Amino acid sequence: MPFGNTHNLLKMNYSAEQEYPDLTKHNNHMAKVLTPEMYAALRDKQTPSGFTLDDVIQTGVDNPGHPFIMTVGCVAGDEETYDVFKDLLDPVIEDRHGGYKPTDKHKTDLNPENLQGGDDLDPNYVLSSRVRTGRSIRGFCLPPHCSRGERRAIENLSIESLNVLDGEFKGKYYALKNMTEEEQQQLIDDHFLFDKPVSPLLLASGMARDWPDARGIWHNDDKTFLVWVNEEDHLRVISMQKGGNMREVFTRFCTGLTKIEALFKERGHEFMWNEHLGYVLTCPSNLGTGLRGGVHVKLPNVSKHEKFGEILKRLRLQKRGTGGVDTAAVGGVFDISNADRLGFSEVELVQMVVDGVKLLIEMEKRLEAGESIDDLMPDQK
Repeated sequence: MPFGNTHNLLKMNYSAEQEYPDLTKHNNHMAKVLTPEMYAALRDKQTPSGFTLDDVIQTGVDNPGHPFIMTVGCVAGDEETYDVFKDLLDPVIEDRHGGYKPTDKHKTDLNPENLQGGDDLDPNYVLSSRVRTGRSIRGFCLPPHCSRGERRAIENLSIESLNVLDGEFKGKYYALKNMTEEEQQQLIDDHFLFDKPVSPLLLASGMARDWPDARGIWHNDDKTFLVWVNEEDHLRVISMQKGGNMREVFTRFCTGLTKIEALFKERGHEFMWNEHLGYVLTCPSNLGTGLRGGVHVKLPNVSKHEKFGEILKRLRLQKRGTGGVDTAAVGGVFDISNADRLGFSEVELVQMVVDGVKLLIEMEKRLEAGESIDDLMPDQK
């Protein structure tokens, strides 16, 4: 994997029953949906670039589940994957994205003027703010399935486009394979560097092939806007800064993203997007906006409250440790972000983070003072 799908033809020498994966110990969205009958119906299909059903599900077969988060268990190898294997992916998407139906249409809103507030999160509690998303370039295979030449073409196109940015977006590209130790250490210190994937989810998806060839990081001179090239998606675009001014972070995010899209279009390339799925990305969990807006926030008291999980659920937020998805909180500091990606616009998701974090800080202050937070319990959003 990938390429050369003679292996897919050879599998036809065995019955669907003989080829069906053992999913008995699995806890992911793919395993919930994929039946032996569905496997039999889809196993001989492939996308125009040769991505097969077994390629789609491999990561979910190799990784039965995750202790904290219900993983998706499948990836796309190209834009057409979502169409060719819709019988599997539509129910996975519906399950993962809170009942988002195959007939639903996604809405995009990258106008920061539509965000209410966001510039007044208490900096005594909010340490940093960031908004990130992914983008895929139409006409290329996605990272689980692209060839070396494709990956290098995406890198060249990205450098060409990003180097045109000026003003607060003027910056520089650092190829992973050419980095000096000093540059590497500086980027690690700035929390910018993505390293070779060690996550079994990414490795089983085929995303780490040829590492670090054609991977890199571009960032502006102020180090508040960065683009990862050829990691889990073609592009990961991130706006970030210290403190709690989410409005400023989101405004820079929207402006930068709009500029990048225009520069790619000038070079004859558009981003993968459709009315139903919004922006198309490698993992079905990131479809739609692909957006994760989050803050690192001190919540030592609220986080110990018995209803902390319920509060986050009602606010449509999720918690992580500050080191990422698999890490625990240190010193009561959590990474709090939106739980949804699809079915809400970018503005709506950032609004949920802003409003939710404001409420969590209010609760934290109450508990610090030894007061009850029962009257602050939110309704389900």
